[in-house]
Amino acid sequence: MTVPLIEGRHPLIVKNMTWLDEASTESFARTLAAQPAIGRALIELQGDLGAGKTTFVRHLLRSLGVPGRIKSPTYAVVEAYTLDAPALDAVHNQGLAIWHFDFYRFNDPNEWEEAGFRESFASPGLKLVEWPEKVGDHLPLPDLVIHIDMLPDASRTITLTAYTPTGAELLT
Repeated sequence: MTVPLIEGRHPLIVKNMTWLDEASTESFARTLAAQPAIGRALIELQGDLGAGKTTFVRHLLRSLGVPGRIKSPTYAVVEAYTLDAPALDAVHNQGLAIWHFDFYRFNDPNEWEEAGFRESFASPGLKLVEWPEKVGDHLPLPDLVIHIDMLPDASRTITLTAYTPTGAELLT
């Protein structure tokens, strides 16, 4: 199948799947965590309240080796982690920096700029973003968007959209 180029960057890749239960969510998170490109990705998570965005992030971070309690950043806006995993950031030969953002409580997209997040997004590492639509055009182009829709039977339909070569690597 041939797909158009997005902004001259890379062919858009879209995959669909179903997470039947939390074990399916965890399995996908483990698969994604095993991809070498994960250490340099910007991943947006989209879906309604209760769709499972934070649950997915917890499974992904646990799969990457984040120890201890993994808190939701709903009130703090961001939770940062550094893993002693130089292999994931071989370019910089340092531990993997991870930022988990939740912009749900933002009322104005300019709050992103005022909070000083530009530096975090310019730094190497993994960025996971819940409620990206709350910050308007401030975010860079995501590598991967994971859209989660809840179904009446508690399963989830997932649409994965890769916008960059890094995103495409994550879906291989």
